[in-house]
Formats: sequence, C-alpha cells, structure tokens
Amino acid sequence: MSSSTFGPTAIATPANLVTAARVAMTPVIAMLVLEHGTTAVGAALWVIVSLTDKADGWLARRQGATRSGAFLDPLADKILVFGVLAAMVVKAEVWWVPVAIMGAREIWMSWHRTRLARRGISVPARPLGKLKTFFQMVAIMAIITPGIDAVRAPLSVPLIWIATALALVSGYYYYIDGRRSALV
Repeated sequence: MSSSTFGPTAIATPANLVTAARVAMTPVIAMLVLEHGTTAVGAALWVIVSLTDKADGWLARRQGATRSGAFLDPLADKILVFGVLAAMVVKAEVWWVPVAIMGAREIWMSWHRTRLARRGISVPARPLGKLKTFFQMVAIMAIITPGIDAVRAPLSVPLIWIATALALVSGYYYYIDGRRSALV
C-alpha cells in the first residue's frame, strides 16, 4: 500500500485498531495474573500483545502515521505495562518500589510533554525510551512465564531494575530535549 493511505488527522486506521486491541487485552491479562498467577495462557497473550506494539508501528509507517496514533500508541504501552505490573504488585510478584518509580516517571513525562505541547513543542520518542519499554515487556514476560521458578527472581529482578534505570535516564534526556527545543 501507499504511504499516504491515511492522512495525519485520520483516527479509524488499522494501526489504531491494533493499538485499541492492545488496550482491550490489558484487563484480560491482568485478571489472569490476579486469579491464576503464572499461566501458559497469560504468557502467550502477553507475547502476542507485546508483539502488536511492533505491528501497529509497521502499519502506521506503511499506511501513514497519524497524530492520533502518535498519541495512542505510547498511551497503550503505558496502560498495558502498568496494568499488568499493578496486578503483579498485588500478587507480590514484583516489588512496588520500581513500579512506583517508573509510574512517577510516566506521570511526570505526560505532564512535561503536555506543558511543552501547549507551547507548540513536540518531544518525539527516543530509542532509549523504546528500550525502556522493551525491558519492561521482557521483565513482565519473565515474571508471568510458568515453569521457570528457579530463574524467575534472578532474571526478573534485574530486568525490572534495568527498566527503571532506563526510565529515569530516558526521562532525563526527554527533559533536556524539551529544554533545548524551548530555547530555540
């Protein structure tokens, strides 16, 4: 398909449909974690939903990126990651401290980006922010995968803390990017 299938103001796009499906699956996965802990079904759903993050980006690049997609895709990531992490905190599968740190960073980033957007300044995604999301998703996968009890903690704890460190470092760089743009 042509790269101009959808214009920048389009809302009902295949990419946004994939993003909406990712959000819709969040409570399903969270409930599986809350009610059953680690299950093959939960892990399989997590893998599928995590991979849709790449699928909607691929669709958007092929059919035309939209402003709604640029807003909805990272929001869907946050809903998915923190919805499942919250369930894991409730089940005591994850310590609440790194989740709270990452959550505070996301709230701050949303405030920061909104404040800059009111001045007409956009702070695009950085590779470091995408790496943070990747580590969050891999850490969750390590936690909800059944049958790996012996390596779960030695694998998931460092992954959660790496994601937390990446959240803080990428947040710092987003802040610097915004300041530089505001000075121009």
